Amino acid sequence: MKKYTLKRIITALFTLLVILLVLFILMQLMPGSPFNDEKLNADQRAALYAKYGLDQPIVVQFFRYVANMLKGDLGVSYNISKNTPIAQLIQTRLPISIDIGGCAVAIGAVAGLLLGLLAALKHDTIWDSLATVISVIGASVPSYVFALALSYTFGFRLGWFPMLFSAKNIMNSSVLPSISLSMFTMASIARFTRSEMMEVMGSEYMLLAESKGLSGSALVLKHALRNALIPIITVLAPLIVDLMTGSLVVEKIFSIPGVGSLLVNAIQSNDYNVVISLSFIYSAMYIAIMLVVDILYGIIDPRIRLAKKGD
Repeated sequence: MKKYTLKRIITALFTLLVILLVLFILMQLMPGSPFNDEKLNADQRAALYAKYGLDQPIVVQFFRYVANMLKGDLGVSYNISKNTPIAQLIQTRLPISIDIGGCAVAIGAVAGLLLGLLAALKHDTIWDSLATVISVIGASVPSYVFALALSYTFGFRLGWFPMLFSAKNIMNSSVLPSISLSMFTMASIARFTRSEMMEVMGSEYMLLAESKGLSGSALVLKHALRNALIPIITVLAPLIVDLMTGSLVVEKIFSIPGVGSLLVNAIQSNDYNVVISLSFIYSAMYIAIMLVVDILYGIIDPRIRLAKKGD
């Protein structure tokens, strides 16, 4: 297991380095400049390029950027907040997005798993139909529609939760956006849980377990659900990163100072350092989640670990 895990970690680190190189090159190829102020003349722009080292060859810039990043220095913002360290910009926004996204993942995963189990165990009943309808609605309706409906109903009409995000009341402010973001995750997990559970329940493996006298919760949880978890985890993994990095529209509706709006502003103003830093953080989170999933594969089903070991 240690060799299997170490191999996955090395692969993940190499992938991150390649991603950083691609991001760096793409930023260099983007049209425009981070210094688009019409008041600046050619000499002033050249001075700014020299100040931030943007006049150096791309290879020199890249390795200097990597060296600084390893020290925890992500550079400074060129436009959004001039000369402000990017780490300072992100550290106030990323935790908010992660908190709300984490709540959305938890709500969506638990609700979707329960809904999928109910649909599979009550196949071809009213419960199955109800779960299917809920899943279709959750997958079809955009998160911002749920956000507007929840904001109007529980924020404006009933006054149970604040309509706008407040740093003084983070817990209550996070409820409505978290539920809005969780709907698609819930629908996706419910549909996959239902299909995988029905497939597993009809397999010869389950018939053998039943013939040995297993039934009820022991049969469902220890045998059926365990075998259905791998495809469910595969679906959940990318959704985790999407939610934890925030949704721009939902952030706008609830006035959430998250990283989604920061990334859009950085792209619009050609703030290279901010774009690269946020994109790299997104990539690192995604790879970290997939690394955890890959390790979980080996724990849940040792046959996967043995098969990869033999390749």
